[in-house]
Amino acid sequence: MVNQFKLPDVGEGLTEAEIIGWRVAVGDHVELNQILVEVETAKAVVELPSPYTGTVLQLLHTAGDVVPVGSPIITIGDPAAIAAPAGDDQSDPQPVPEMSQVSAPDASAEGSAAAVLVGYGVRAAGAVARRPRKIPIPRAGTHAPTDRPTASPPVRKLARGLSVDLATVTPTGHRGQVTRNDVLAVAAQRTPVTAAGTPAQVRIPVKGARKHIADAMVRSAFTAPHVTEWLSVDITRTLRLIADLRSAPSTRDLRITPLTLLARAAILTLGRHHEINASWDDSAQEIVQHHDVNLGIAVASPRGLIVPNIPAAQNLDFADLSRALAELINEARANRTALERMRSGTFTITNVGVFGVDGATPILNPGEAAILALGQTRQLPWNHKGRVRLRSVTTLSLSFDHRLVDGELGSKVLAEIGELLEHPARALAR
Repeated sequence: MVNQFKLPDVGEGLTEAEIIGWRVAVGDHVELNQILVEVETAKAVVELPSPYTGTVLQLLHTAGDVVPVGSPIITIGDPAAIAAPAGDDQSDPQPVPEMSQVSAPDASAEGSAAAVLVGYGVRAAGAVARRPRKIPIPRAGTHAPTDRPTASPPVRKLARGLSVDLATVTPTGHRGQVTRNDVLAVAAQRTPVTAAGTPAQVRIPVKGARKHIADAMVRSAFTAPHVTEWLSVDITRTLRLIADLRSAPSTRDLRITPLTLLARAAILTLGRHHEINASWDDSAQEIVQHHDVNLGIAVASPRGLIVPNIPAAQNLDFADLSRALAELINEARANRTALERMRSGTFTITNVGVFGVDGATPILNPGEAAILALGQTRQLPWNHKGRVRLRSVTTLSLSFDHRLVDGELGSKVLAEIGELLEHPARALAR
């Protein structure tokens, strides 16, 4: 039996994905649910498991290919099944069967378990797999002959960034491998170079997560009327409280930062102002106010800025919120964010202070009414109890959709969040 695995829709109506890297090679034996390939969709990097057990017969795409959903990407089966004896009837050869024909054993058979992947069901009753034409299969442990140039992943990434087709590059490396200098030499033939011999410009294809981010930001900026308000806040007490919590035995294992206290303050404030924890339904021309605070955190991941969220964050106490934030950030930076984390956010926080800037005018995450930016902390002269002293001061920037949030509501929300940061014990007491 020979099976073709088609690229499934691993998100919400996604149309394509980029092949990041194969985990198997032609001739390898794979088990059910073994990871076959890593792909990047418009929302996240996803590992696809095998719905079959068998030998890898063909890899139908290479790393860097953008593949439409529903297109075959790999062929898996039994090499003996396609090496038919000479006496077999080959008069009516059939194409490789569709995945829906062979994706699982008959679910009605006693004791059988159906292997089902997202977007595909089990085989329909009575479906029969037909034998395809002969396909030359290499021995296990070997790779199928290919015209694909040999190059390391970093060199392939460089070639994609410079829009260089590796098939046009003359390799000079060991055993015919394309080197970094080979790629740069081809790029230099059509691109101005600096005195150091490196390209004067680099062109990077916009696709995958970066393309999705760009499209989403353009839609947000030109569909939602943005208003941004700023507030400078004395967070000296917040920093002292963080130091105390980090040294206390009961909270020593928690990752507590100013972002943790800001998230807590924002959640409490949104609980009193449900009007800002909302979204605009353009098709129905309605404002949708949400009960749950699905708190999004903007994270600079290796593949661009993403906004995973903590669902129903209002139900977490301070310790659980701290753990959830740490888990969310670690997963994003390791490219392990699940698609469920990227859906249904209601309010976002972005920490621009980690980049050494005071504030920002953040663009709304599409579908949300507001986004809050945290700036860097600086020692500034401040009026404290009637005297000018050096205090730890940060800037909060709140952008909101003026269709849902008027100036009064936005100002109240920003001021109340700032008040809780100035007096953080109040945030922990609630």
